[in-house]
Amino acid sequence: MIDSNGGNRKPLVFYVVIVTTIILLLNAFIFPLMMSRQVQVVGYSDFLSWIEEGKIVEVSLTQEANQIIFVARNDQGQEELYKTAVFPDDELIERLQKAGIRFSAEIPTQNNTLLSFIISWILPIAIFAGLGRVLSNQLGKRLGGGMNALSFGKANAKIVADQATGVTFADVAGEEEAKDALKEIVDFLEHPDKYAGIGAKLPKGALLVGPPGTGKTLLARAVAGEAKVPFFSISGSEFVEMFVGMGAAKVRDLFKQANEKAPCIVFIDEIDTIGKKRDGAGNIGGNDEREQTLNQLLTEMDGFDGKKGVVILAATNRPESLDPALLRPGRFDRRIPVELPDLQGREAILKVHARNVKCESGIDLREIARATSGASGAELANIINEAALRAVRLGRSAVNQNDLMESVETVIAGYQRKNAVMSEQEKRIVSYHEIGHALVAAMQTHSAPVTKITIIPRTSGALGYTMQVDEDEHYLMSREELLNKIVTLTGGQAAEQLIFHSITTGASNDIEKATRMARGMITRYGMGDFGMVALETVTNQYLGGDTSLACSPATSEKIDEQVVALVKEAREKADRILRENEAKLHELAEYLLKKETITGEEFMQILNAGKNKDEAETSAAE
Repeated sequence: MIDSNGGNRKPLVFYVVIVTTIILLLNAFIFPLMMSRQVQVVGYSDFLSWIEEGKIVEVSLTQEANQIIFVARNDQGQEELYKTAVFPDDELIERLQKAGIRFSAEIPTQNNTLLSFIISWILPIAIFAGLGRVLSNQLGKRLGGGMNALSFGKANAKIVADQATGVTFADVAGEEEAKDALKEIVDFLEHPDKYAGIGAKLPKGALLVGPPGTGKTLLARAVAGEAKVPFFSISGSEFVEMFVGMGAAKVRDLFKQANEKAPCIVFIDEIDTIGKKRDGAGNIGGNDEREQTLNQLLTEMDGFDGKKGVVILAATNRPESLDPALLRPGRFDRRIPVELPDLQGREAILKVHARNVKCESGIDLREIARATSGASGAELANIINEAALRAVRLGRSAVNQNDLMESVETVIAGYQRKNAVMSEQEKRIVSYHEIGHALVAAMQTHSAPVTKITIIPRTSGALGYTMQVDEDEHYLMSREELLNKIVTLTGGQAAEQLIFHSITTGASNDIEKATRMARGMITRYGMGDFGMVALETVTNQYLGGDTSLACSPATSEKIDEQVVALVKEAREKADRILRENEAKLHELAEYLLKKETITGEEFMQILNAGKNKDEAETSAAE
């Protein structure tokens, strides 16, 4: 078993066995040698008899305790310690001398009281205390750390001092608006006197809001790197403890450390863990550990002096769940959106990550940026890394354009399932399905150009897909454009119905997307019969954009009817396009079946071949 630090973590049984072995060895060999012998009491007559029999080895004649202590051999010939009461006997010394027995005024085998006490009491207690400490530490690690009583209430924040973050604004691309909003904080930390002279106060907190992977943590580190101040980083989940009051203690300790290191930056990641709205639901008295932690955080943000230069940065994907008291002025004064990058932003992010990868000359990163609409910075970084890994797998020393395009598909649809075996009939159905999408898209004026079609299965579960890439970035979409997208989505199943007179389960994802898009047109965009009425609200816009209806059951029924009618209209249009171009559908599907993967250029060449010939014949006739 390997722990988080990469070292070998010994199981608890290992320590128990080691300590038990030590105790057994001490008991078997060391203790018997070090412990003093037991003293046995005998009568004076026995003492005299043993002198005559030659059993006595040594005698102590001290009379301090009114006794004689002597060493004698027992019946087995082993020396043992005995004592007897003192009896008036003037001939005792003469008897001892005559028998050749050693005698003195000291106890023959001195009993070391201190050593006996240490061995009997101190050593066992120390051994078991050490064993308990080891077991406690191991138990603490297995329970997530922090089980040591001395560590309760410690913030455990990761501290990176001065410019050691190694990140500046030059390492952050695609978020120019967010960087501009944070540059003022950097300027204040670098030149506080300029702001103090006019009486301006630094915002106490800034909340970074956006989808996962857009670079919120990176921006916070870049602020610290630019200002060259200490950077405290801690996750919201680290405040939540098993014991009530520990989270609040950690908050106090964090702000205490921050005040000692001021000016500095404190970054709390995933603040929604402790900053959720306080409603008291399910809690006795409306209070629990999370609420106590939040209350302490609010108190500390009010209590510290903003002039010291302590800036609180926090990040979240769920701003709608935060407590209003946390967002009021004087706490998190600024809300900085960190959105998904646009076309220029994606290209800039790709350039930043491509700096550390050896690439062939002539790489077109703008093409990759166009193909990755809606991708986050983390996904773009993964695309560059996947391209590098693919180049290594293929035995090349540099990344080329094909590596990058294939990595885009890997991130979007997963790896190719090269060992997947499909029957010829299934491959034919998939081929017609994908060409149905592409053909319908190509025959509409408001559709994105087709760039690639493939029927090679992917690990995401897709048996094939058609890739469309817009030439430019779109921020607004008309009703016609949305309707054309729905028509394109229905083109796959329409082709199956037209050619095979049956439909398969392969259109499930198309159906889901078409239904969601049609419902949004009616309930959110005002493109249905209801007009400009919001019938649906979006929750968790940064985490999937789940929606919930905000209307009566009767209205909901009418919405369903309009959604069905809209998708049905789109399907009829797709059927019409495919019937008018059935010959091209057969030609392109057979070509795709043979090649398995074709580019957008190949697709358009075949599609336009007959059209160009007809145009040439018409011109000649005229």
